[in-house]
Amino acid sequence: MSRITLPRLQKLYTDGIKIAMLTCYDSSFAALIEEAGVDCLLVGDSLGNVLQGHSSTLPVTMEDMVYHTGCVARGSRTAFILSDLPFASYQESREQAYRNAARLMAAGAHMVKLEGGAEFARSVGFLTRRGIPVCAHLGLTPQSVHQLGGYRVQGRTAEAGDQLLADAIALQEAGAGIILFEAIPADLAKRVTAELQVPTIGIGAGPDCSGQVLVVYDMLGIYPGRPAKFVRNFMNGASSVSDAVARYVRAVKDGSFPAAEHSF
Repeated sequence: MSRITLPRLQKLYTDGIKIAMLTCYDSSFAALIEEAGVDCLLVGDSLGNVLQGHSSTLPVTMEDMVYHTGCVARGSRTAFILSDLPFASYQESREQAYRNAARLMAAGAHMVKLEGGAEFARSVGFLTRRGIPVCAHLGLTPQSVHQLGGYRVQGRTAEAGDQLLADAIALQEAGAGIILFEAIPADLAKRVTAELQVPTIGIGAGPDCSGQVLVVYDMLGIYPGRPAKFVRNFMNGASSVSDAVARYVRAVKDGSFPAAEHSF
């Protein structure tokens, strides 16, 4: 199987085929996850929580992201690889965003992800015009956890929903190739997805996004603490980790995940 590319993901979206994505932080998981059929690997700054034991993603550094992106890239043969720009690595200027995005691309990423709305449209355009694909992240943006007052569902009011739609359109027009929604009402994700021409990926955003992502440790039920509402433990009833990942892929592709109980 050849490497999945951004145009191929766009074709999946155009053809109405759901995109299955999982976070990944190392070479061994990269090989296992893509063998089970996952389309995209997200090297998320969530590694700060699940690998490093922090209470937020804020302590994650560029060096951390470059290291783990390289680990995933060396274990991967077919999946499309996205890598997060961590806190304080892109907010200062477009030039700062480019320097750090280029480091992730050189480490093996095929796309970078950044959090924030229309205020980052110029940065998205700056990157994409220079050959760096961008995934925009809206809704609950964990790097802004203190400003948001915690890990709370976003977009619940009509005004907030309209703003999220406006942000999504601005980011798409700036060149974002994928838009990720985290922890927003399912009806809002459905509405915004219908207005866009690029794939949307949901995590806690209901079943009507173009695809889904989960943190792999959550999906396998091995992260301590109470799982979020949008998490399903696919190890329940699975014979192996590979089987659990394959079950996740099938559930995303056939639309059975997320179900109503995983949505806001």
